[in-house]
Amino acid sequence: MVAIDIDGTLLPSFGTTISERNRAALRAAEASGILVVIATGRRQTYAQPVIDPVGLGSGSIMLSSNGTVVRKFSGELIERTLLARATAKRLCGALRPFGQTMVFTFDREGPAGLVVENLSSLHRQIAKWVEANKAYLLEVEPLEKAFDSDDEPIQGMMCGPVALVREAEAALAASDFRHELEFHRTEYPQRDLGILDLLPPGCSKGTALARIATAHGILPEEVMAIGDNLNDVDMLDYSGHPRLMTNAGPEMLAMAAERGWTIAPGSNDEDGVALAIEAVLARQADSAALMAAKGAW
Repeated sequence: MVAIDIDGTLLPSFGTTISERNRAALRAAEASGILVVIATGRRQTYAQPVIDPVGLGSGSIMLSSNGTVVRKFSGELIERTLLARATAKRLCGALRPFGQTMVFTFDREGPAGLVVENLSSLHRQIAKWVEANKAYLLEVEPLEKAFDSDDEPIQGMMCGPVALVREAEAALAASDFRHELEFHRTEYPQRDLGILDLLPPGCSKGTALARIATAHGILPEEVMAIGDNLNDVDMLDYSGHPRLMTNAGPEMLAMAAERGWTIAPGSNDEDGVALAIEAVLARQADSAALMAAKGAW
């Protein structure tokens, strides 16, 4: 099995189109019998249009919203974990002092798939994301009103300057409801942008990936994971063959050295994913040729 992050990994630094070499490598992996898992912090509706042009089969798996939702490309739901409404309400108040950039994601189509308190504040931080998701965004003030119904979100998210997001994370870590959620930080230092994903307890790319592998009878040592950012840590730790992109930030590169992760043979702008997968396929081909030769002897 190979599990691959999207942003900063499969996608180039600029643009929303996966390179042809990366596409070809994914198709070749699938054709060789490798289960392809796309593991992303994006929700599935936002991720699928990026992945669909690759041409993977309907049995491939999308692990979205950092592991809270897992579906086959066919749309078949494998699992979904929800964040308790009471916890979501408490998050609104706890994080409001850090700016009005909270977004809650619901696993539903159309308007209200994404609920935000102040769209203009969010737009100032992540304008491109807001424009791409405009059709799904609903403004609710105060944000707590989003949870007056029985619907529960799959995750919350806040964003802002890196230092502010780290401060918010520290405040949550010290809160009396820390045990009610899981949080994963992603950083883009060149843009001074931090994102704090707020998930149901026990949720991460790594835990979801472990369940997928177990369901398919795949051992951790048979899994390669490729990522670049902090929300990929659990996935890389789980994988027997972790590959960290060369474009990862200093914190991730230091972690790779400490934990023994392999640095991928290229960055997201150099088809690093394709290079990593091609190396695996080449080893498979060499092994098959060796076995065939032994059989001939």
